[in-house]
Amino acid sequence: MNHIHLEKKGLRGLAIAESFRETDLTSHLAGVVMRRDFVIDGFVFGKATLEGDDATSVVISMYEKLHRQDISFILLSGLIISMYNIIDIKKLRKELKIPIVGVTYEESDGIEDAIKYHFPDSYESKISQYQRLGSRTKISLHTKHDIYLRVEGCEIKEAKKLLDVFTLQGAIPEPLRVAQLLAKTVLDLNS
Repeated sequence: MNHIHLEKKGLRGLAIAESFRETDLTSHLAGVVMRRDFVIDGFVFGKATLEGDDATSVVISMYEKLHRQDISFILLSGLIISMYNIIDIKKLRKELKIPIVGVTYEESDGIEDAIKYHFPDSYESKISQYQRLGSRTKISLHTKHDIYLRVEGCEIKEAKKLLDVFTLQGAIPEPLRVAQLLAKTVLDLNS
C-alpha cells in the first residue's frame, strides 16, 4: 500500500471530472494536475463513451499522456460516469500503482435498478462491475460537508486528510472543482 505523503510541499495529484449531454455519444473528461499549494501544474483531456465500458482505459490513457512521475494520487469525480460507464478503481490502482480516491456527494441506495432499466438485455455485466466497486464510506470534511469515498491504495483516514487539505470551502475539493469547470468548458466549446 502506498501512502499519500501529505507533508510534501510539492505533493501533486491528478483530478478528473466529466461533462456531457445525454444526447451526445461521448463524455468530455478533463484532468487537472494540482499541487498541494493549489498551483495548477498541467491539464489532460479524454473522451468516454456514454453507456460504454471504456472509462477505466480512458483514465489510464489520460494519466499516461501526461508522462509524469511526480503524480502521487488520482481523485475521480465519481466512479460511475458517462451514463453507467464504470471506472474499475482496483484496476486503476493495479496499473498506475498510486492511490486512487473516488468522490461522490450524495447518498444512494445503489443503482442496480437503474442499470437494469438502461441495459435490459445486458445488465448482468454492468451490475457485476458495479458490485466490484464495493461500498462507499461517508466522511465529514473540515468544512462540515459530508462526502462519500471509495479508495484503493490508501486508508480512508489518509484520504480524508488529503481532501481536507484540498478543500477550501463547501464539499468539492479544489482540484475536482477546477476539473469540473474545465470539462464543462470543453463540452461547451464542442457544442
